[in-house]
Amino acid sequence: MAGFVAVLLIFLARPAWPQQANSDLTERSLEDLMNIKVTSVSKTEQTLSRTASAVFVMTAEEIQRSGATNIPDLLRMVPGIDVAQINANTWAVSARGLNGRFSNELLVTVDGRNVYTPTFGGVFWDVLGLPLEDIERIEVIRGPGGTVWGANAVNGFINIITKKAGETHGGVAIAGAGNLDQGFGTVQYGASLGKKTDFRVYTKYFNQDHLPGLTTASGNDGWHLLRGGFRMDSALSSKDALTVEGNIYTGKEWNPTSFLPSITSSVQNVNEPVNLSGADLQSTWRHSYSEHSETALQVSFDRYKRNDALGEQRNTIALDLQHRLAWSSRQDIVWGIGYRYTDSDSHGNLTISLNPADFNMQLFSSFVQDEVAVIPNKLYVTAGTELEHNRYSGFNWMPSGRISWTPARRHMFWAAVSEAVHTPSELDTSSRTDFGGFVGPGGVLVLAALVGNPHFQDERLTAWELGYRTTPSSRVSIDLAFYHHDYRDQQTTEPATPFFETTPAPPHVVLPVTFRNLMSGEATGFEVASNWKVSDRWTLSPAYAFEQIHMHLDPTSQDTGSVLNAEGSSPANGAQLRSHVDLVSNVAWDTSVYFVDRLRSGKVPSYTRAETGLTWRWTEYLSCSVVGQNLLQDRHLEFVDPTGSVRSSLVKRSAYVKITWQF
Repeated sequence: MAGFVAVLLIFLARPAWPQQANSDLTERSLEDLMNIKVTSVSKTEQTLSRTASAVFVMTAEEIQRSGATNIPDLLRMVPGIDVAQINANTWAVSARGLNGRFSNELLVTVDGRNVYTPTFGGVFWDVLGLPLEDIERIEVIRGPGGTVWGANAVNGFINIITKKAGETHGGVAIAGAGNLDQGFGTVQYGASLGKKTDFRVYTKYFNQDHLPGLTTASGNDGWHLLRGGFRMDSALSSKDALTVEGNIYTGKEWNPTSFLPSITSSVQNVNEPVNLSGADLQSTWRHSYSEHSETALQVSFDRYKRNDALGEQRNTIALDLQHRLAWSSRQDIVWGIGYRYTDSDSHGNLTISLNPADFNMQLFSSFVQDEVAVIPNKLYVTAGTELEHNRYSGFNWMPSGRISWTPARRHMFWAAVSEAVHTPSELDTSSRTDFGGFVGPGGVLVLAALVGNPHFQDERLTAWELGYRTTPSSRVSIDLAFYHHDYRDQQTTEPATPFFETTPAPPHVVLPVTFRNLMSGEATGFEVASNWKVSDRWTLSPAYAFEQIHMHLDPTSQDTGSVLNAEGSSPANGAQLRSHVDLVSNVAWDTSVYFVDRLRSGKVPSYTRAETGLTWRWTEYLSCSVVGQNLLQDRHLEFVDPTGSVRSSLVKRSAYVKITWQF
């Protein structure tokens, strides 16, 4: 914490250069920023100042100024989002606690396409590597989003929205290298096809070096990835628009993990190469009946393959239909239906496998949400619910009620109560993980194993939230959110009945543990984010988040680790300060400092990250950036995976240079 305070004091020393207007987002007033349009809360456009939810909008300008080279590092700037790098290619990302390698209560979409994997219940952040230059904004909801987005948007929802093809005309070539990011580059071109169609195509590559291991010079976790993609936007008529976009990638990463060679041996550490490949294609048709009524239909296909220990290949087809109707000047109704079919094929091994190895699942969903202007421009009430049917637990409904009140132009209060559901993953219901064998009484060989529970139930949440947004002056904005989360039926690991099996040889008794829903608890916290335009050239953005989690076991539970993992996997305190300064007309300086409290799970000490970057715009079309990351410590630990599925590395000090040419 001392390092954070020291840098904070440096930032608060006001520079003495003359004031000058800027050419990017800092030129806009903070009242303008509070009126940014967001779509993730209700699937229709609302201004941020009227949105009854704890939502953070990351703009394209902030993304470009951040110095981040991947989406997890971008998300560090969101208060209430816990981002921890496990090794060079693996992250733990969650909202409002309960963090893990696969944070199963955080839902993520890209242009509305769901990238949550039902195998592990989470996101493969390593392959979510679209060009950051193509992102229009990232909308982050802290708290439930299940009423319109469905199951697994429990503690949070992230919607990554890319730019329209018409906004990316021309060419761009980016090349960079550093001591960790050893080489990266993007080439992209966009133009028009006739008068009604715009397109862009891109290719992107990066190669990242290994991070230091906990006890070795190298964590053997380096990786590289090559991807390409396109987007095409067409105006079919005055009332119809069509978007088609797709991506394809291939690469390899090293996965430091554990492996069980045979049931008579102990677990061994290995560094296996994992080949990555995948592709996605989606199409969105929008039809406007009038200014009061519009429909959107999205169809997508997603495929990925990873030849890790599980060796899984998954295909997913999804259809989503949505209709918005402004029933009157005071009532806005949004409703929709959805269908998702997904099938997977895995080979597994003695360490981990799925039963059945081939699996398919269908998901049916529908939602409706109604917003009523009780007092136009002053008081809005919103109520809605999502109804889903899944293979494991049947029907689920996720209702919510929200209210926003704007008593004066510079002040807005909101409150919400919501129900959310996390549905079981294949890991919860169908997995088999063997830990190793030992000789029991009478010379009988015993194999310890974790066995999925086909009767595992949904994990549930009721959330109460309060918020306040204000712009006390034209240079200061403040966003506050308070919450209390009530968790029920959370996952525990319990002893199960031993059984005998002959395969794999030699014959042995299995001593299993399995998943059950025998934990409940509460989380209470608050988040505050602010923007302060110290001068026309200098903007400061401080933020702070606090959370206290208490979990309780059912009296019948024999679990010994789930409470610690749930309570101690996320920091109780997190603070940050971001600074943007226009030194002269063509030089910008950006600095970020993040303090992360200790984690009791894994005994991870607190740490402070400091990152800074200078960008020179040499000409209208050519610029250069120099960025330093993790500058305060040569190396530090951020997370330890309690499941042991991947070994941790140390995040090290790094720097890179990037050249951007627009043509």
